[in-house]
Amino acid sequence: MPRRRTFIAHAVAGIVAWGGLGASARAAPPKPDPKWHAAALAMQRLAESWGDQSYGAVLVVGDAIVGEGPSRVVKDKNSDAHAERVAILDAQRRLGRQDLAGAVLYSTSRPCALCEAAAARAGVSRMYFGQLLQDAGPPAAPTAPTGPAPQK
Repeated sequence: MPRRRTFIAHAVAGIVAWGGLGASARAAPPKPDPKWHAAALAMQRLAESWGDQSYGAVLVVGDAIVGEGPSRVVKDKNSDAHAERVAILDAQRRLGRQDLAGAVLYSTSRPCALCEAAAARAGVSRMYFGQLLQDAGPPAAPTAPTGPAPQK
């Protein structure tokens, strides 16, 4: 019975988060634009030019790039400097705010779980990745593990 209640609570929360049951209550996702993928590829090439990992990302608001992210893992000797997180931090610095609601993240590959969590915390509204501009949807915040509590 507790699992059923948990499932129902999560389902209701999801419906509320989406603004109700009707599709008209949700705004259509922005149509991906290939020019932003090209900009992410330019960030990838920049990262490669200094011997870094082959990843790039940009963050877009409206019709403007507000954050650029070449991978800086090798260059900065920082395992957290993934292209997506670099782009998010760059956008926050440029805009002077932490909240990036309405921003769209374009990256050369599927963001890892940590990058997706960072995008969710920043309020990024959608993620597209790869040459085919695959829609990764809104970033998901990490969830707490479910199941029985660990035995001591």
